[in-house]
Amino acid sequence: MHRISSLLAGVATFALVACTSTTDKPDVDVVDAEADIAQESVAVTGNSVVMRQKALGAYASSPAMMPPPDPQITEEYPETDPNPVKLVSEEPVSTFSSDVDTSSYSVTRRYILQNHSLPPSDAVRVEEFLNYFTYDYKMPESANAPFTPTVWVTPSPWNAGAKLMHIGVKGFDIEPEETPDANIVLLLDVSGSMNSENKLPLVKKSMELLVDEMSKDDMISIVVYAGAAGVVLEPTPGNEKTKIMEALNALSAGGSTAGGEGIALAYSLAEENFDKDKVNRVILATDGDFNVGVVDADSLEDYVARKRETGIFLTVLGFGQGNYNDLIAQKLVQAGNGVAAYIDTLNEARKVLVREFRSTLFPIARDLKFQVEFNPAAVREYRLIGYETRILNREDFNNDAVDAGDIGSGHTVTAIYEFVETGSDAGLIDDLRYQDAPAASGSASEYAFVRLRYKLPQEDESDLIEKPVLIADAYSSLSRAPRDARFAAAVAAFGQKIQRAPYTKAMSLDDIIDMANGAKGRDPYGDRAEFVQIVRASETLLSAGASDD
Repeated sequence: MHRISSLLAGVATFALVACTSTTDKPDVDVVDAEADIAQESVAVTGNSVVMRQKALGAYASSPAMMPPPDPQITEEYPETDPNPVKLVSEEPVSTFSSDVDTSSYSVTRRYILQNHSLPPSDAVRVEEFLNYFTYDYKMPESANAPFTPTVWVTPSPWNAGAKLMHIGVKGFDIEPEETPDANIVLLLDVSGSMNSENKLPLVKKSMELLVDEMSKDDMISIVVYAGAAGVVLEPTPGNEKTKIMEALNALSAGGSTAGGEGIALAYSLAEENFDKDKVNRVILATDGDFNVGVVDADSLEDYVARKRETGIFLTVLGFGQGNYNDLIAQKLVQAGNGVAAYIDTLNEARKVLVREFRSTLFPIARDLKFQVEFNPAAVREYRLIGYETRILNREDFNNDAVDAGDIGSGHTVTAIYEFVETGSDAGLIDDLRYQDAPAASGSASEYAFVRLRYKLPQEDESDLIEKPVLIADAYSSLSRAPRDARFAAAVAAFGQKIQRAPYTKAMSLDDIIDMANGAKGRDPYGDRAEFVQIVRASETLLSAGASDD
């Protein structure tokens, strides 16, 4: 057997323990280190998966572990600082990748409503607050032109004299009967740390919701990992729901975390059953407790990035609390054409896997990038709210080799800039003594020029969309602005407060609640009403400075 140390040597990450090897056609011989299931090892040879014995029996019979005592919080999040204010005369162009992840909002909800504390500031990504909600943006007319950008300019509710530029796109919404079939590999963490009600039991209930959405033309496989990785369900038609659920319900938690082996096996299984006419996706569900191996996130990140080129997408679903590793989740999804969500309740699982089923699983565009050029004759300074981990270099916009976020069917993406007009005294940066006044760039009737680049799912070359932002189209007051613009402004204000950013001090939580309540509109699932509940619950916490930082 080939050793796969060259692929994932010394890696322990979001789903990782030290792995053996990888080639284009990996040979993997996995042996359980703790649960004494060496006989149930799995071989992946020549891109075929050979079950030496039924791995299902091994994982089902593993002795259940007692729930651990109140664990010390060891959650990890990417270190971020809010984007700074920039002078248009120095940096007129802003470029960033799209992001449809929502995990930051769900994590924050769990901290505030369940833990009664504020999340670490690094756990807050304001763009994921914004993108948790759907907005009434212009609908594109076809899948071949999947975006029609919407731009609103309104006064800023927290900075008198400043304005907000709200950019939104809604992906083309594929009709259910036109949705492509799926080849799904569920990669489930069954290590000992998953033995609590909000972990493996919630994973099973969540996956049952997903299985209910599958049809006879979809294929589902299940790979599990604990002390070893194994296939507990070979590729099975989606309408064989009893068989799939029997495999899921037989799982129990126990052992350490051999996640690297699991990821290698899951991708191998997805490659073996790859169908260019289907959506091929690995769905990883884990709490992120990687308790063995050497931490080397970059190695696994490189591996997932290489697998991205094979056309296999990645979804990472986080569960539980206390040891959730969002840092690695973000690395994986950004490297692997991925989407990240955090499942803290069955209702959230229903949102991600049922309500947003098609947008979660079925991409309509890849590598969506945004670039905004501000007109110095009209705009003096600006800052991008959120997207700190998605910033791109200016030259990356036209470079199709640079990866960016992917967008699913019906997904909405929202970005908000705060800016100050030329000549206004509301800015945060002083004028330079020795520089001339900026000259107009382009039309004097424009605040900015918005560009989007994206690739259709089967294309390697990007398409370009351009839209001027006209001064004449700006709303003179927030009360005249669209309801969604006002609600998004309330969400952005709250996200910045929870992030402990310095920019929204003039806007109180009561102001945010009033704005959100006045802009809830049609709220069929109660998402916007829940947002107001979260803001209310945070009032005491913010005043007391309660935080797990």
